[in-house]
Amino acid sequence: MSDKVRDKWAEEIGPEEFTGLRTGGESGSAAGLPAVIMSVKHVFGAMGLSRGMKALFNLNQKGGIDCPGCAWPDPDGKRSPIAEYCENGAKAIAEESTTKKAGPDFFAKNSVSELSQLSDYELGKSGRIAQPMFLEEGEEHYKEISWDDAFKEIGEELNGLESPDEAIFYTSGRTSNEAAFLYQLMVREYGTNNMPDCSNMCHESTGVALSETLGIGKGSVKLEDFYETEVILIMGQNPGTNHPRMLTALQKAKRNGAIIISVNPLFETGLKAFKNPQEIKGLLGMSTDLTDHYLQVRINGDMALLQAIAKLLLEEENANPGKVLDHEFMAENTEGAEAYIQHLQNLSLDTLVENCGIPIEQIREVVKAIRFKNKMIICWAMGLTQHKNSVDTIKEIVNLLLLKGSIGKAGAGTCPVRGHSNVQGDRTMGIYEKPPKNLLDNLERVFGISPPREYGYDTVDSIKAMHRGKAKFFMGMGGNFLSATPDTHYTAEALRKCNMTVHVSTKLNRSHLIHGKRALILPTLGRSDEDFKNGQRQFVSVENSTGVVHSSHGKLKPVSEKLLSEPEIICRMARAVLPGSKIHWEKFVLNYDYIRDAIEKCVPGFDDYNRRVRRGRGFYLPNGARQGDFETDNGKAKFTVSDISPIPLDEGEFLMMTIRSHDQYNTTIYGLNDRYRGIRNERRVVLMHREDMEEMGIENKAVVDLYNNHGGRARVAHNFIALAYDIPRRMVATYFPEANVLVPVKSTAEYSNTPTSKSVVISIRKN
Repeated sequence: MSDKVRDKWAEEIGPEEFTGLRTGGESGSAAGLPAVIMSVKHVFGAMGLSRGMKALFNLNQKGGIDCPGCAWPDPDGKRSPIAEYCENGAKAIAEESTTKKAGPDFFAKNSVSELSQLSDYELGKSGRIAQPMFLEEGEEHYKEISWDDAFKEIGEELNGLESPDEAIFYTSGRTSNEAAFLYQLMVREYGTNNMPDCSNMCHESTGVALSETLGIGKGSVKLEDFYETEVILIMGQNPGTNHPRMLTALQKAKRNGAIIISVNPLFETGLKAFKNPQEIKGLLGMSTDLTDHYLQVRINGDMALLQAIAKLLLEEENANPGKVLDHEFMAENTEGAEAYIQHLQNLSLDTLVENCGIPIEQIREVVKAIRFKNKMIICWAMGLTQHKNSVDTIKEIVNLLLLKGSIGKAGAGTCPVRGHSNVQGDRTMGIYEKPPKNLLDNLERVFGISPPREYGYDTVDSIKAMHRGKAKFFMGMGGNFLSATPDTHYTAEALRKCNMTVHVSTKLNRSHLIHGKRALILPTLGRSDEDFKNGQRQFVSVENSTGVVHSSHGKLKPVSEKLLSEPEIICRMARAVLPGSKIHWEKFVLNYDYIRDAIEKCVPGFDDYNRRVRRGRGFYLPNGARQGDFETDNGKAKFTVSDISPIPLDEGEFLMMTIRSHDQYNTTIYGLNDRYRGIRNERRVVLMHREDMEEMGIENKAVVDLYNNHGGRARVAHNFIALAYDIPRRMVATYFPEANVLVPVKSTAEYSNTPTSKSVVISIRKN
């Protein structure tokens, strides 16, 4: 590879040099003492003993800091005073609350080109951005800019566009309810619905499927339901790495007699056994076996598996009339049951078994274990949502629950497990390119504005619009847009065509280095930072995966006096962009109670917001599916009929899914180890079945290149180390964001337009 090509590669997605692979020592169970040690190492290493202890003792406590990691719910009642957090939560708070700073001297010493040579891990370790930074056109170094001048630049740029629809306003799932509401209000007063967010890339398929079938695009269970259920089915999710606090709920469910069934192409440590670090037994190395039945499904074989289970349950019902399926529930609460059952009868069991890759004996064993149970929770994450047929697959989950009457009752229901800590709340606040009519009507009534009614761009459509030159301004409210999105080189080209890119951030990331003609970085307070306005401590609120809205109070002194909160950034920007605004933006900055008063008037379910959110546990939002009230067109839950859609593979092709390492949360890289999988000090790896490697003449740890040619566009990921791993034949796994370059921007899920990051057809060649 020429130096010129290598430099361009590094500039877009980071350097491709290896860091020193070590393998072996896979863990047989998740958490335990190693998790405690790693938590302490990260927290105290980033911020010292005193600050670190203050952060940990306040993390996920009532009146404390809501973890900036995942959206797993906190217990409504008693919480552990010692460690109401997980290893990844500790890493997240360490990453956010570090005392290391990237000041003006840092940017003066390091040009954009030089920073581009750093890995994502190294960029993240640069420290908190301590002041607003501006990159003028043609310059190589970001330079400090005052807040007033930064907002002036944004105002002039936005007001110079031919149409508001030439601007894109992206939102990360860490943004608070208060900031998200103000952000969408400003954008809609400005005149566009171009509000893509991270939901578009993760659980959009979930929202579409559940809204159509159950009348609400959210999960229906509470945390307590895990303690009452009889069956937990976990699909396309690795809680040991991505939602470690869920393991405590699974442990309690198992002790209460629940059957746990795990469905995943990889055998994940966190699904097999758990050492609870909050218990003496766990710290001493004694683990709880979690999974009773582990089904190693082929990538994208989930729908075939669900239909096989449903078909066999139907056989069991015929053999045991009235004992397996809930006919009374179906008759009173659903429509389409007869058509769905007829569809099941017409399906070929052999075809379903072949496509899911699970031996029929294993499936029958699972069916016999659950046939007489009627309290079932089904959990899923991005292993199900990022395929072409994701919406139909999630509808198949609903079908199974409806057959068993397992919704609208304690211990049963849907449980899509969200990633970002407030991605669900952002959508509730109106961060959506397809806003509901009632929200727009309320904004018009309360604020006297005329919000646009036309749908805007989602994430994929935003990338395409920027690439075509139809969008010329990009703003990211948090997040790392370039690294989170598909087709990295295509997305980089799109961002570079913008006149201006703006990022509200806490730390440096790859998106700051792939910029428009001019670029701004606006440094914000983190979830853990104290936020005082007029001498009063302010707090924000978030919504977790079970629909609980609760408060988060910053407790740590900010590392710089030049940081602003997200609500203040939005309000001051609104004044610069909308000088004739009818909205009193200054009022919202004085006290965040005023923001919550406005939310109460515009968003259903937030009655008496300021009082209820001050209760320690917060409050639940209305959820019809949880009560068995389905807000569909006829008030009934809907069975749906779908056919499996196998992905054809030519000779020499593989189906690739992108995954996270254990030292990672979304695009944030905490370290270089994936200790549960026994992979250390390296991220550029591709996990393959040993027999596939032997057929191709690829030795273990050989260096290979990965190729995708979807739509006639050649995509290549150079320099990956092939590792023999327990994964189904013709399937492979790679870490993101390193492999996002292979995910085609034009390959998306039907109905939801979510990138198909879990089913990418690739070929592999020796380097």
